[in-house]
Amino acid sequence: MNHIHTLAIGSIVVGFVVLGLKYLAYHLTGSVALLSDAIESIVNVVTAVVALLAIRWSAKPADDEHPYGHHKAEYFSAVVEGVLIIVAALSILREAYFGFLAPKLLETPWQGLAVNALAGFINAGWAWLLISRGRHLKSPALVADGRHLFTDVISSVGVVGGVGVAAISGWAILDPALAAAVALNILWSGWGLMRESVSGLMDEAIAPKTLARIREIISTKAEGAIEAHDLRSRHAGRMTFIDFHLVVDGSTTVSIAHDICDRLERAIKQEIGDALITIHVEPDNKAKHSGIVVL
Repeated sequence: MNHIHTLAIGSIVVGFVVLGLKYLAYHLTGSVALLSDAIESIVNVVTAVVALLAIRWSAKPADDEHPYGHHKAEYFSAVVEGVLIIVAALSILREAYFGFLAPKLLETPWQGLAVNALAGFINAGWAWLLISRGRHLKSPALVADGRHLFTDVISSVGVVGGVGVAAISGWAILDPALAAAVALNILWSGWGLMRESVSGLMDEAIAPKTLARIREIISTKAEGAIEAHDLRSRHAGRMTFIDFHLVVDGSTTVSIAHDICDRLERAIKQEIGDALITIHVEPDNKAKHSGIVVL
């Protein structure tokens, strides 16, 4: 089992622990705001399961029906997470509405707040781990899960502070107001998550900084060639796809041209990790004099 699978399984375990703590906090207080926090944790557990399934699917090797692999499966996971976040937000808004209609004072608020704060600390540590490791392992599913958890942490901080104020002041209406604020916050988070996932599904190019670095590598490592042009890129999960045309002198042998391509592939993969690189070799009469000049 690789690191990505281990982290995905860990998210499920952490999700169940946090869900249990947050529901206990709601049970101790009767707070609608803390209930909203617990509802979001239910989504955390479900999305962690979806992320694990997507990660396992994306790790499958290429086959006849999917010759470029299954890497995009992780983006579908992130889209599902975004949809579930929106569903959770609507459920929380429903609870907040009934709370506005019949506000009530909280029961034993401090014990519940202490339990909820503990759940928030656990979530914060795990969210940081998922985002940092997800970026390192180039896993959109892990990064999406980590960002969702971090949004949950921010919501929890606001909820704990607000419920504390409500308990001290006796303003019962503040409790459903906080729940509504949590719902709006996670709605915004869900929209952002879906927007980023769609960019991957639409074959968006890699980051300009990375693309500039690839152009630099081609310029400095393609000794023996003349120029490169029509450089294209896209990303799909952990995999980056790059293709370009490489112009060489018309008298260059196939063997020498192949060696130049191998050198370029090694240099690019050393820079960006997992990549599928396609290089189309052309004679010098195909030069466009508008691409990447080889130094």
